[in-house]
Amino acid sequence: MSYELAIVIINYKTPAMTAACIQSVLPQIADRNRHIVVVDNDSADGSVETLRDWITHCPQQRQITLLPSTRNLGFSGGNNLGMRAVEADHYLLLNSDTLVRDAALDILLETCALAPEIGLVSPRLEDEDGTAQISCFRFHTPISEFIDIANTGLITRLLRRFNTSLPLETAISYPQWTSFACILLRRAMIDDVGLMDEGYFLYYEDSDYCRMARAKHWLVANNPAAHVVHFRGGSAELKKRKKAKLRLPGYYFNSRCRYFRKHYGRSGLLLANLLWMLGRSISLTRELIQRKPRAASERQWLDIWLNHPRSVK
Repeated sequence: MSYELAIVIINYKTPAMTAACIQSVLPQIADRNRHIVVVDNDSADGSVETLRDWITHCPQQRQITLLPSTRNLGFSGGNNLGMRAVEADHYLLLNSDTLVRDAALDILLETCALAPEIGLVSPRLEDEDGTAQISCFRFHTPISEFIDIANTGLITRLLRRFNTSLPLETAISYPQWTSFACILLRRAMIDDVGLMDEGYFLYYEDSDYCRMARAKHWLVANNPAAHVVHFRGGSAELKKRKKAKLRLPGYYFNSRCRYFRKHYGRSGLLLANLLWMLGRSISLTRELIQRKPRAASERQWLDIWLNHPRSVK
């Protein structure tokens, strides 16, 4: 059976959060040609049993498929598994740490229908109180690595056209890439570009995929009229470590390395690392003289050099 829309949600040890996410979607798929695929990424904590029981007692259980994975495939692999499981004209990749507001799915589909070259559409991501989150960006570049770690207002202003974060918009915009916490993908675009690169376990896969789509002349759109609450719970541990400037997991640096090698070559990765080191010398000087908070995580200066993916296509 082919659906108008298939919604893929990855669960990893958050069954209650995943159930709440599904519940927020159900009113927008009821009695329509839409389906939910829940991929459990080998939680091995009873999540599959908990979710299976929850789905069994759900009035719309026929519109939900639970798909357990035998290993943790990461973000790209988990979503690819879900998309392969069903045929659909559009796929919505939806984080388990989200709640979909009223009419958001229809708005995303209507936005995609505005032009045949629109391949990806994201909503406005927001906190539970409605505060908008920055979710549209320019591509990462070696210069943006310098800007981010230098952490200096003057440098950010001087090089603002290379800064990754884009300002919030009130109308439809076309960023270079957008957060995949919630993203609508056109099936025709997937057929043209392919599925997501499973060489990324977590992080940089959204920027990478948007880059591949744009290289094939597909547009990335954002429509802030569609609202989705994003709790940012799925990567809470890593974000806590970033905030506390603790050492980050190797997969983060593997993804970073993969991205720069794939899109800028070995010399581009080297340049990104060297510019990061230059920027770090600036932020470190400010920390020592002005007693500013640390701008880098523990041993980040070493991890950007030591962590590498096994291969990059």
